[in-house]
Amino acid sequence: MVADTVAGSVAIQTEQLVKRYGRGGTVALKGLDLSVERGEVFGFLGPNGAGKSTTIRILLDLIRPSSGTVRVLGQDPVANPGLRRDIGYLAGDFVVGGRQTGMELLSYLASLHSGVRVEAIKSLAQRLDLDLTRRIGSLSKGNRQKVGVVQAFMHQPKLLVLDEPTSGLDPFLQQQFVELARGAAANGQTVFMSSHVMGEVQQACDRVGIIREGTLVAVERVEDLRQRALREIEVRFDSDVDSAEFASLQGVSDLTVEGPVLRCKLAGEPDALIKALARHHVVDLISQEPELEELFFTYYEVR
Repeated sequence: MVADTVAGSVAIQTEQLVKRYGRGGTVALKGLDLSVERGEVFGFLGPNGAGKSTTIRILLDLIRPSSGTVRVLGQDPVANPGLRRDIGYLAGDFVVGGRQTGMELLSYLASLHSGVRVEAIKSLAQRLDLDLTRRIGSLSKGNRQKVGVVQAFMHQPKLLVLDEPTSGLDPFLQQQFVELARGAAANGQTVFMSSHVMGEVQQACDRVGIIREGTLVAVERVEDLRQRALREIEVRFDSDVDSAEFASLQGVSDLTVEGPVLRCKLAGEPDALIKALARHHVVDLISQEPELEELFFTYYEVR
């Protein structure tokens, strides 16, 4: 089922969402306000115990909130249990019985949805290098996770809710997952995913929401985060240079100069630095792509 846009532009909306476990017990969510647009890949990030899985279970009506409102694809998941047909879900601890082959299990799950073609299952399995003829009990953790990815994507749901989707997958297959997620978004589907794999988040997500201790502390576009992240720069000249010429340039920090070698960190656009470098004969220049991991972790820290 291909996603539509008839019911509005918001796929997930929570307002003042609170989840308390037991009377006087742990408060897992503390007034969560979250909005996810249709057709985007949204990363839901945070340390263990931050409230990510609790939020996901509420969206799927696996548990009920203590207070607040939830709308999924414009509907209340409590009042509309049929909404699950429009959702592809992959649990972080995907577990299935071991006697069936991958194809037998996926064919059964496909029968619960309308319009799922066997060719779609086989195509997804091929992309993930998954042998559908083997019994699930004989598969490694990574291959069982592939079965979970296939069952989530195979019916082209309007919303994909994925909890640590690439757990156990090698880097090549993580890249395949990124392509699946971006392809789903291009098809008008919405992807809501939690992940600890920062490279995957950088490549797959349009925006990220960062939750800490049950509170949403930031929502950012990945491109904006990338602009603020620091590049590592190393420049080699044909002769010694003076550090004072570069120290006050916009975006430059942690500057060191040792004879003809300049090293620094650079945030934002490189225009000012490039113009300063152009006044000299540059022999070599190395720029390492900015890593967002450190920037993400600044939001994780308790302040």
